[in-house]
Amino acid sequence: MYARIVRIAGLVAVIAGVVLTAAGPATVTGLLPYFTIQSNVAYGVFAAWTAFRDRPARPALKGAVTLYVTITGLVYHLVLANPASGFSMGPVHRTPAEAVGNQLLHTVVPLLAVLDWLVLDERRRFRWRYAAYWLAFPLGYLAFALLRGLVTDTYPYPFIDVGDLGYGGVALSAVFFAVAFWLLGLLFVGLDRLPLGRRST
Repeated sequence: MYARIVRIAGLVAVIAGVVLTAAGPATVTGLLPYFTIQSNVAYGVFAAWTAFRDRPARPALKGAVTLYVTITGLVYHLVLANPASGFSMGPVHRTPAEAVGNQLLHTVVPLLAVLDWLVLDERRRFRWRYAAYWLAFPLGYLAFALLRGLVTDTYPYPFIDVGDLGYGGVALSAVFFAVAFWLLGLLFVGLDRLPLGRRST
């Protein structure tokens, strides 16, 4: 029951976050190139699909969507919104609706996803190799963002902005983030293997 409530809350938060964010200058299609939107939508679809299932979802899939939306929250708070990171996007003027939407997508949904997995899910379902498998989407996203940048000359995030960093700088950023995401994936697997409770349905 509790897992179902959390997943429904996560789905509502995703929908509200996207709608409120799109209430500003950005359109829904203009938001789609962002990892934030893609990871949140992926978690929202997963939450909707599993909310009323009696069987648990495949562990690799559950870990993937949880990891990606966690990456969204961590990168936003530690890198993009952190003036000391070197890649801060600086002060961003948002309407109240956009500000709420921003916090839903970068804070509330990641926390709900982690709660769903870490507290309410079954334990010991992840394998160490999953940490490498889970890199497929971030690396695919990088390729997408760079190819899109060749066409539009715009990049969604400063740490993959070829115009500012050049391809060498982007390559260094990509290696750093890939290693960080792999280590985060390993942390997920390690936490999953701790006997800290059971799933609640």
